[in-house]
Amino acid sequence: MPRNWYDAKVVNIIDESPTVKRFFLHVESEDVFTFTPGQFVTFDLPVGDKRLDRWRSYSIASTPSGDNMFELCIVLLDDGKGSGYFFTEVFVGTILKFKGPDGSFILPADTDPLYVLVCTGTGVAPFRSMIKHAYEHGLPYRFHLIFGCRTKKDILYYEEFHKISEEQPLALRYDVVLSRENEDDFYHGYVHQVYEKAYTALDSNVVFLLCGWSKMIDEARSKLIDEMGFRESQVLFELYG
Repeated sequence: MPRNWYDAKVVNIIDESPTVKRFFLHVESEDVFTFTPGQFVTFDLPVGDKRLDRWRSYSIASTPSGDNMFELCIVLLDDGKGSGYFFTEVFVGTILKFKGPDGSFILPADTDPLYVLVCTGTGVAPFRSMIKHAYEHGLPYRFHLIFGCRTKKDILYYEEFHKISEEQPLALRYDVVLSRENEDDFYHGYVHQVYEKAYTALDSNVVFLLCGWSKMIDEARSKLIDEMGFRESQVLFELYG
């Protein structure tokens, strides 16, 4: 392996939902491992012969802690070689090869705008890192997290986000949208309806960060830029496929 590949040991695994697991890893081969909230790491997994088959990237869901630990939030995909490997072959004690951190989809330096974080499923991972980092360090960010999933049991990190929004309502507005269930405490439908009602292009001090599957990203960018009139510089995104 090149020298920029490191060893990480899986120290804990939590079933977060029926199709999502949280993996906690300790970096074994570095004195200090750190990252910027929003970045990702890339694993070399024994699931194929070619690099494109073997390499899988996942956003870090935790905050820089100084203890060489980081967390991943991984969904089991149909016919997904990478996620299938994590779900069936990775256990506490497994050593994995990874490189990084990488990525420029990070917590912005400017704390003045309202950041509207729109995501579906495990696309919430980089946003969790951003929100927790700001919360833990008392940074003056303002977030509106709009999280979409199918059913109530698919909601990720609900208690954590709800607690922050209750304690600091000016720092975090938290909305959940369920596409396949009707629940009194949540929206029913898709994430787009929430930001369409909440914002207009007159809100010049708003920046949208989008994270998830390409279909959601494409639809959100079309709505925000082409239909609602936001500038492209106000709509940033990270694709998951």
